[in-house]
Amino acid sequence: MESASNISLKSFWWSLTIFLGVCVGYFFLSASKTEGHFTYIIDDAYIHLAVAKNFALHDVWGITRYQFSSTSSSPLFTYLLSVLIKIFGNNDQLPLYFNAFFGVATVFVLSKFFSGIFNNVKNVIIALLFTLFFAVLHLQVLAGMEHIFHAFLIALNILCLSNLKNKSAVFGFYISLLIMGLVRFESMFYFVILAFVFILIKRWKEAISVLLVGFLPIMIFCYFNYQEDGYFFPNSIVVKGTKLSLDSQFFHQMKVIIFDNFLLNVSFYKLGFFPILMCLVFILRDFKKKNFQELIKDNFLLIVISLLMICQSMFADLKGGFRYEAYILTGFSMALIPKVKGLFENFKEYIKNEKLLSFLILMNLILLGYKTFYAHAVILNGGKNIYEQQVQSAKFLHTYYNDSKIVANDIGAVSYYTDIHLLDIAGLGSKETIRFNENKKHFDKSFENFLTQYCIDNKYQVAVVYEIWLQGFVPKNWKKAGVVKIKNPITVARDEVTIYSIDNRNLQQLKENIKKFNWDKNVQVTIIE
Repeated sequence: MESASNISLKSFWWSLTIFLGVCVGYFFLSASKTEGHFTYIIDDAYIHLAVAKNFALHDVWGITRYQFSSTSSSPLFTYLLSVLIKIFGNNDQLPLYFNAFFGVATVFVLSKFFSGIFNNVKNVIIALLFTLFFAVLHLQVLAGMEHIFHAFLIALNILCLSNLKNKSAVFGFYISLLIMGLVRFESMFYFVILAFVFILIKRWKEAISVLLVGFLPIMIFCYFNYQEDGYFFPNSIVVKGTKLSLDSQFFHQMKVIIFDNFLLNVSFYKLGFFPILMCLVFILRDFKKKNFQELIKDNFLLIVISLLMICQSMFADLKGGFRYEAYILTGFSMALIPKVKGLFENFKEYIKNEKLLSFLILMNLILLGYKTFYAHAVILNGGKNIYEQQVQSAKFLHTYYNDSKIVANDIGAVSYYTDIHLLDIAGLGSKETIRFNENKKHFDKSFENFLTQYCIDNKYQVAVVYEIWLQGFVPKNWKKAGVVKIKNPITVARDEVTIYSIDNRNLQQLKENIKKFNWDKNVQVTIIE
């Protein structure tokens, strides 16, 4: 029989070749639609780049070089990008190289894990490739964000969790926990759930250690963040996070958490419902056979990952774009595949004897196909969307208003490729507007009044925004100069960006600049006369 190390090595190289082949193929397909320069599929990737650039080159942790702003939702990822910029120079492809490295590392960890489950290369490769594409990790590599790093950390953590009697595994378990919280703050759910399940089996030492190691770096970050801008967490979490307060809004907030975010959330049924049902089947089968302690021990990871998916849906972001939940889907594969080992070893017999589980597996395979198809559309045209809308807007501002005072809403590319002074109406880059955005508030007359006066007092010149996002509360003194429209929006919120003149002495000049600028051929530009 072949050794586990040989199985791991062979499956690693075969799986890596296929996975990287898919990533490289999509890289060239995407770049072919953006004049040969690869563009990330979402503007948020450029938010990380902008903060990293300013920290590396100007010692300012902010979306602009002029002041602190807690815009990055992944402090460690952004910091590591800043280190790379410091070493290799300012290059917008650095997140891609970073993600490629951790894509390789994730394949390596998964090959180690599954080679401990199966005793032949073929089954390891099948399990490994299923995990990679079930979690849509090829999309995460090309997205230029922190999610592949997050998936790697949970894969490493689960690998080490499965062998905590080994000293190096203990070290890897706690180091991955230490790092994880500053890569994605949703990791706090994982820490709490992991500690809770450890408590259920009376492993108090591990429970306390998990909480201390996981939360310590988060608490340190929150302390420094609060000193700078008065909020514990990054702006995106303050603005987008689900809040629960003991006031008159309590019951409404509970309705949002339980029904809107969870039970009536279509994305939950696309992503978490069938894996959780599979976990439930295994747990219920053990319910009558084993005592409580044995039940929890034997289904430890199934319980942890199921509760994690439920918490993610209720309290964080679960919209079906697959990036926020990539780490959970990785965890589900690592928890469930060992439980369905018989499917790999004797397919026909397993299907015959396990009809319910076979049906649930089939549903997950169908969802795998759906996610693969969706990811194909996103990768193929997402970068094109960003290039035609956000990057073109950034190039326009760089050409005519490079260090001017600008109002915007999608702030990544326009901040990274320019040196503008920024007011972000969505609150991610400007703490001044957080109060109008937090807890899913809608803009109202008070926001219009604030925007009008703030822009006058601080001499803002131009706004580049989605008009519909202002919800009818466009300041009366803003004059529409032009509209930039793209076709087939997939990864942008709207197909039209409106350019306003705030300082109306420059309205005609703004229109002339819009006319003169060499917009991409696929962009439709309308001057408002």
